[in-house]
Amino acid sequence: MSYFLKKTNNKKGTYLQIYESYYDPGRKGGAHRSYKPIGYVHELQKKGMEDPIAFYSEEVQRLNQEYRLNKQKEKERQIGEESPEKLLGYFPLKNINDSLHCKKYMDFMQTATDFRFNVFDMASALVYARAVQPCSKSKTFMDVIPKLFEEHRFSLDQLYSGLAYIGSEYEKIIEIYNHQVAAKYGFDTSQTYFDCTNFYFEIDQEDDFRRKGKSKENRTEPLVSMGLLLDAHQIPVGMKLYPGNESEKPVIRNVIDDLKQRSHITGRTVQVADKGLNCFNNILHALKDGDGYIFSKSVKTLPETEKTWVLLENDYVDIKNKKGEVLYRIKECVDDFTYRYTNDKGQGKSVKLREKRIVTFNPKLAEKQRHEINRQVEKAKNLRACEAKKSEYGDSAKYVTFIAANKKGEKTDNKIKVEMNGEAIRKAKELAGFNMIVTSEIHMSAPEIYTAYHNLWRIEESFRIMKSQLDARPVYLQKEETIIGHFLICYLTVLLTRLLQIHVLKDNYGTEEIFHFIRDFRIARVSDRKYINLARSSSFIKGLAVKTGLPLTSYFLGNEDINKMLSHRF
Repeated sequence: MSYFLKKTNNKKGTYLQIYESYYDPGRKGGAHRSYKPIGYVHELQKKGMEDPIAFYSEEVQRLNQEYRLNKQKEKERQIGEESPEKLLGYFPLKNINDSLHCKKYMDFMQTATDFRFNVFDMASALVYARAVQPCSKSKTFMDVIPKLFEEHRFSLDQLYSGLAYIGSEYEKIIEIYNHQVAAKYGFDTSQTYFDCTNFYFEIDQEDDFRRKGKSKENRTEPLVSMGLLLDAHQIPVGMKLYPGNESEKPVIRNVIDDLKQRSHITGRTVQVADKGLNCFNNILHALKDGDGYIFSKSVKTLPETEKTWVLLENDYVDIKNKKGEVLYRIKECVDDFTYRYTNDKGQGKSVKLREKRIVTFNPKLAEKQRHEINRQVEKAKNLRACEAKKSEYGDSAKYVTFIAANKKGEKTDNKIKVEMNGEAIRKAKELAGFNMIVTSEIHMSAPEIYTAYHNLWRIEESFRIMKSQLDARPVYLQKEETIIGHFLICYLTVLLTRLLQIHVLKDNYGTEEIFHFIRDFRIARVSDRKYINLARSSSFIKGLAVKTGLPLTSYFLGNEDINKMLSHRF
């Protein structure tokens, strides 16, 4: 590349411009473009410049000299401030993100702001950076985004402003993505999967959003809770954030109602959730909306007649693996079951619902649960021996009985006597390994219902991706809008990853393999137009290369190769 002074003669006089020559890979040859317009010679002379042509000829020489010096420094540089390494493994997520054409709708949204940067580009850069190297927002800005192959232009202050903006509008942005995903891939809401989790914040004081509640990790810090909804193919379709001290049970109703309204989803869906969300109000809400449900139910809370049916050996069918080993045992029944609830007036009511109930017994789960019961019993015995306080028993308290007694062992209102509860221990071991699934879908077979319920592992995996692969916690942001914006970035990263995994790769690869590729596929620049591929060979890279026809296994890569990756359409 070099600079030169272009002199154009026309009726008005001689017009000066500084031009730069460069290599155009499209033409495969040299090309020119305007670098700096200057003006007419006679007008410059009127402003006091004696010889404009000589003056700007010297400026062109200075520009060329600076370029040669910088070029020489680039060749001599061994270790410098700017790394020659670039992160490129995010390109499949970019391909999908670009193909959804959400940018035009977010650009319309942005017209209501005075931002001097593009919000969609900023959010996309944060998604790609979160996928390739999750870290704090300041470290992301300083260390990760500069390593993305494409240039992104926004300041750190603009990043925080944009994060707060998308956080305040997160429901609209999810609606935009849902609209575009539905148009390109389609959603299957014949079954929807729902679950909740929470994220802790390393702060001492609560606020209106970050509240102390029951943490999944048994931590004491303030929490923010998240409800996540997936479609039948386990593609995320909805997210709801709420204070950490609120009950999870109403969230399923709010999210599904909001999702249907915003995404214009009509027709019947079957809600699938674990026992933490199984309550009569959620069941009644589903039925009133014409929906169905598949929920798990604790066998420990069943009436004695139903527990007897669970423990009866008859009607169980063994499900075995290829080696003939029993994976689990299963049986089912259809009947009218009584639900008791309190209406709006505080009156106790009961209603009978026709349901199918399925019970499974898992030998490995039974062994694991009995081991845990024995551990808790031993803990209770040790605490009893050292006369520990009632508050110290924790979960093991369920296996002891606390009785007020005097020194002779007679019951009084004074000292507390602790006795092992043999009946509670016996019942707990008896029910170990059993699980129950209740459903309105009486036409579905037991294996179909079992499979549908156990697809919940996908939503648990989505939470695990957020918490481990994407480092969504702990969160150090302070404002509610920026906190929500942070979780929206995590949500969109999971969404794009799931679309890649399920629709593009046909569920042939696990998330671990996908994220390993995203983080490992890196290149290093060795000249202006040449890069080397630093990624280690893997079956995933070879498979993706065959599927896309991209040179992912090549050692040397040119600008044209990289542009093909970044602009590829699955």
